[in-house]
Parts: sequence; C-alpha cells; structure tokens
Amino acid sequence: MNNGAIFGFTYHGVRRLPRAVSYGIGHFGSTLVARFAPRATDAIADNLHAIFPRASEKDLRGRALETYRSYARDTIDFLRALDDPDVGQAFDFSEQTRAHAVALHEGGRGALLVTGHFGNWEAGGLLMARVLRLPLTVVAMREPDETVNRIRSEIRGRMGIETIEVRQSLDTPLKIRAALARNRFVAILIDRHIGRDRVPVTLFGRRAWFLRTPLLIAALTGAPIALSTVERSGPGRFHAWMGAPVAIPPAMTKDEWIPVAAQQIADQIAERVRARPECWYHFYRYWDAQRDDYTGLD
Repeated sequence: MNNGAIFGFTYHGVRRLPRAVSYGIGHFGSTLVARFAPRATDAIADNLHAIFPRASEKDLRGRALETYRSYARDTIDFLRALDDPDVGQAFDFSEQTRAHAVALHEGGRGALLVTGHFGNWEAGGLLMARVLRLPLTVVAMREPDETVNRIRSEIRGRMGIETIEVRQSLDTPLKIRAALARNRFVAILIDRHIGRDRVPVTLFGRRAWFLRTPLLIAALTGAPIALSTVERSGPGRFHAWMGAPVAIPPAMTKDEWIPVAAQQIADQIAERVRARPECWYHFYRYWDAQRDDYTGLD
C-alpha cells in the first residue's frame, strides 16, 4: 500500500476528487488489499488477537478489513485537510488538551510528544503547525520508497514542520536535543524499537519493547514527555487528545523512572487502542517483532 505509485495517486487524486468518490475508491481498494495481501491481513488479525483473545479467525479477519478501511479514510481525510483554509474547524479537543500544549511550550524546555502507530498521527502535525501554531519537529524513519519519502517530506515542509530522519546519521539524539533547546515540540512514534534502543513494557498482557531514547532524553534534559493521539471522528473530522506529562518522582532515579514512564505510556496507548482497535496500524506481525531473535519487518 505504501509504494510510490499508490501513494502518489492517492496524494494527487483525493485532493481533486469529491470526498465521497475518494471514500468509495478507498473502500474498494481496501477490500482488494484484504483479499490479495494475505500475509498482511493475517498479520493484522494476529496482532488483534491480543485484544480479542476469544474472537474467531473469521471475526479477526473482518476486523483486519476494517483496519484497512480505517487507514484509507484516515489518509484521505488528512490529505484533503492539507488544502482546507478552515482546517481548524476540522479538529475538536478539550480545553484541558489545549492547556497541556500551551503549558508545555511556555515551560521553555521544549517537549517530547510520543504516540503509537494509532490514529492519524500525520494529522497531529497539521493540528500543531496550522491550528495551535506551535513549532514541531518530527522524528521519522526514512521511507523505503523514494517517491513516498519525497512526498511526505514535501507535506511536512509545506506545514513548516522539521524532520529528523532516523538512521541517516549517528547524531539523531543530538538533533533532538538541539530541537528541544529551541523550545520545539519533538514528535516520536514510540511503540516500535530499533535494535537495542528499547525498554520493556507490558501491552495487552504481552511483553513488548518501546523506544528508550525519547525517555532517556527527557530524563537527561528535563524536557517534559507526554502522549498525544489524533483520532478520526467522522468525515473530515478529527479528535485530538494530549495527556499530562509523565513526571519523574523526586525519590526516583532516572534509570528507575524510564521503565515506569514507558509502562505508563503503554497503558495509555492500550486504553486508546481498546476503544478504537480499527485505528491500530501495524501491518506486520507486531508480536513477532518483540522476540529477541527477530531480524526485520517481514
């Protein structure tokens, strides 16, 4: 799904076609993917089994189909929102969420916003940059397909969002710290580890690994770290949520705090996923990737 031809067609097409037509194409395309990409469909079903342990194989595969359709709708709505002059009207969020964001920026130390592969995290960038007018840097893996990577970079550039590409250099943590020093928000997907950059958590009763680096940087710099999610609430509508920062208790050392904070974030992600399991976007066998002998996203 994430190759240059499909992503390029989607990027240019949905911004010109009527919303209903785009939804129709996305719905049909999702059905085809569910049928003709059995490995990915089986992987999604296996991932969801942790949330629905008593569900039948048929039910899990039905949920996998709805995951594809949810991802298509999320992509369509985000791309259409890019050209919306009244994009602020597309988002709803509580005053508490707004207050959390404003307070983090006024603290002057920057802030780490973490989330999982859940909901419309790209729309979260749109909210931060164009609606709340807050400086944002995104830490992202480079896309395997150069066309996809170029389009995603162009989109972030149009929104005034900086990008730090993981694995492009050895100084990624230094770049993150530099962005925080400029009082920027730094957004990171935390629920996929990279090699030994990991910290153990329990997710849906199973062991998983989250990224350790954002928690370590928060501990070393004093920059606050908080979970944030954006969920599609209807055609062209998004609901944004930001939790309170995960604080370091005075009696706890930094090394003691990192796994505790990671688990708090994992619990918050699990709560959001249980409420909207169709918005949990891992298209590979997530639980296999938690094994020590796992070698790649196959």
